[in-house]
Amino acid sequence: MKNRTVYHVCPSWQREHKASGFFYHRIFKSGLAMILIMLGSCTDFLTEDLKGTFSTDTFYKNDKQAIQAINGVYNAITFLNFNNAIWVFGDVASDDAVKGGNPGDQAEITYIDEFTADANNGIINNYWSFAYEAIARANNVIANVPAVEMDEVLRNRIIGEAKFIRAYSYFNLVNIFGKVPLKLYPQLTQETIHVPLSEESAIYQQIEQDLTDAAAVLPESYGTSDVGRVTRGAALALLGKASLYQQNWATALSYFHQVEALSIYGLLPDYADNFKLANENGKESIFEIQHLTGQNPGTGSALNQWLAPAAEGGYYFDAPTQSLIDAFEKSTTGEVDPRLDATVGRDGQPWLNGEIFSASWSPTGYLTKKHQQPLAEIPSSLKGDGDLNYIYLRYADVLLMKAEAFAETGQADSARSNLNKVRQRARASFQGTPPDDLLADVTTSDQNLLITVIRNERRVELGQEFHRYFDLMRWGKAVAEAALGPDFNYEKNRYLPIPQAEIDANQAINP
Repeated sequence: MKNRTVYHVCPSWQREHKASGFFYHRIFKSGLAMILIMLGSCTDFLTEDLKGTFSTDTFYKNDKQAIQAINGVYNAITFLNFNNAIWVFGDVASDDAVKGGNPGDQAEITYIDEFTADANNGIINNYWSFAYEAIARANNVIANVPAVEMDEVLRNRIIGEAKFIRAYSYFNLVNIFGKVPLKLYPQLTQETIHVPLSEESAIYQQIEQDLTDAAAVLPESYGTSDVGRVTRGAALALLGKASLYQQNWATALSYFHQVEALSIYGLLPDYADNFKLANENGKESIFEIQHLTGQNPGTGSALNQWLAPAAEGGYYFDAPTQSLIDAFEKSTTGEVDPRLDATVGRDGQPWLNGEIFSASWSPTGYLTKKHQQPLAEIPSSLKGDGDLNYIYLRYADVLLMKAEAFAETGQADSARSNLNKVRQRARASFQGTPPDDLLADVTTSDQNLLITVIRNERRVELGQEFHRYFDLMRWGKAVAEAALGPDFNYEKNRYLPIPQAEIDANQAINP
């Protein structure tokens, strides 16, 4: 409600059974409640500030409460429910996937896929609320933790974690909606609730400031009990990505070099291992969103159900297109890039449980594999409570962003070096001896051709990881319209509409 701060209490997360022992295990093993701070809006006549069971006067008193608060921020970016529909924007809006699922189920996704969504679209509204919930929680941590009497290093780290998540949330918002309200303070007054739209440049400036602040205080790595928290490498990598999206090639390279200089990250030998439970938070992972099954309330990934076939209790959304399948290379004798079968299920090939995939399971004949688990790990009865994390930033992504920045600045040798590292790992993932002409090193020095090759490599390496649409948009009008066809007009459809509910509630936005 307007001018009303509501503090919700969530029971703790515990991760006793996972070998990685990341931060949920240690921080919440005491069973204390986690404080999740959430803000909303009501009618104009209510102006008195109201407080719930917990308030800033009684909370943020010690390091334990500060840790609980930052864990509430992490909780706000998970895939616990359908509100985190980043896959709709990243995959379905692109040429890599269609809605899938039952034709009448979640029909509003179809409008996004067809570029006809309006400001009343429920998927858009839910994601907007989801992203600003994470920002609201981060803002409360950033505003209140500095006054907590606690270890200075820990205090600074917690604030750095909150700033990273705020930057991550705004990065997604600015790339989906363009101009958005830049809310940086707890929403306790009219001025902090009713915030006008900011220019994209100002949003990126804030993203860069938050990430720079975070990189200065975050550790390079954590002990096993805190694995999964944001690291310095994640902040530097996202800084590089933000620079790349603004075509600041030299700046992007500087950040990517700093990531490399940490000497922490590397490619896993087998590409498919990135998407298996046993390899979570591995050396290729730079930032991944954590999930845990079997908790009350639930903390698992709903992606495990949304994208699974009906035979497993799934809804078979985000169905890959033939266009994506055709982007993967084949040898002259018909062998395919091994990343294809690690990315999608296709007719006649093994599925996650060892059975043979049937094209009848999907309206396109294909389903995504990367965000699902075999039934031996998550049975059908728990399908919507998956254990698998979502990797947002991988080292392979950094290598390809480096390759792109080098190519754009005419440094072909360096571009090919980074590109071919990714291709060589893919080739090494082939079962048996790969044909000589499958995933051979790229040798061209032609700048335009090299850029085209790198862009396709991003498509197949990161396929179904929710990045494709954003890549197409940043590559510009010609690339986007060629990929998305005659229904897409870059000037008209580049950004999705701001939800009508926000326009109605936020008095600083002029419709």
